[in-house]
Amino acid sequence: MRLGKYFPLFVMMHLIILSLASTVAANEEMSKIAPEDPLPSWNGGPTKAAIISFVANTTNESHPEYVAPDDRIATFDNDGTLWCEFPDYVPFLFMLDRIKVMAPEYPEWNDTEPFSSILSGKRYSSANFSVNETMLIYVTTSANLTPEEYMSLSAEWLNKSLHPRFGKPHTECVYKPMLELLSYLQSEGFKVYIVTGGDEDFVRTFSNEVYGIPPEQVIGSALRLQFVENNRNISVVKLPQIQVFDDGQEKVEEIVQNIGKRPIFAYGNSDGDIPMLQFATSANHLGIGLLNHHDDPIREYAYDRQLSMGKLDRGLDLAEEWGWQVVSMKDDWKEIF
Repeated sequence: MRLGKYFPLFVMMHLIILSLASTVAANEEMSKIAPEDPLPSWNGGPTKAAIISFVANTTNESHPEYVAPDDRIATFDNDGTLWCEFPDYVPFLFMLDRIKVMAPEYPEWNDTEPFSSILSGKRYSSANFSVNETMLIYVTTSANLTPEEYMSLSAEWLNKSLHPRFGKPHTECVYKPMLELLSYLQSEGFKVYIVTGGDEDFVRTFSNEVYGIPPEQVIGSALRLQFVENNRNISVVKLPQIQVFDDGQEKVEEIVQNIGKRPIFAYGNSDGDIPMLQFATSANHLGIGLLNHHDDPIREYAYDRQLSMGKLDRGLDLAEEWGWQVVSMKDDWKEIF
């Protein structure tokens, strides 16, 4: 074959092919050297670096901070940590709607507080109710149901209830960077638990589908249960008595009761999560603690010290002393949802 005048073109095409092959080979080699970013929705900086460094060290058998897989326990708060809690806690919104649904069976509620204020619309936020009133609302809307019945009602409500600002289901108002973090930890052999002040059966309704966390790894507030046998049909029913309100120090007690191990990774967003972070990062224990700081009014909300709901005040003061990472949702996250 005589190339003649086409020889330069042939040479050029040959060089292009060689160049492309070289580029592909280089890219493949680079992918081996630089693994895929496990947290793509997180901006680069000290917070992201601290997370990745901690995970790398605790999963590297040759590193002095290595932790065996069985002891890689991570605990996460839910409201304000994994999903949006503003303008009110989602489990509380569910309870308010339950009161309205149940009201026809209890006409006396029209003249009985706190129910009359809920039905009239006079009070519509958890911030408007005392702790005792909140516990009464919780017990009233949950008692005399089996866990399965309660979860069915929760799922039905979640399927039709929309966030008032974002106009989509609450289960779609979850933080994308947090979903990445949960997945990252699980891929590195961490067993991830949710430790929430919300009712544990309410969160179990969607935890696996939304977070990839099975219901048995959800710890939360709960009523006492009673064993019931009816013609060889066995069930348990929620009693009108608080078993645990899972907030503050109770979170640590419930972690010990339900997990039996101390977490090495703890993540929250409010002062109610302080004991959980302290438990994970105490002086005699290797661990990392993180707090979401809601400081992005454009993409989500901005609140911390002044707000009674989801208040982050003492936590901000203790963060430096205890070495916790304060995660700026405005600066550390590329995306919110």
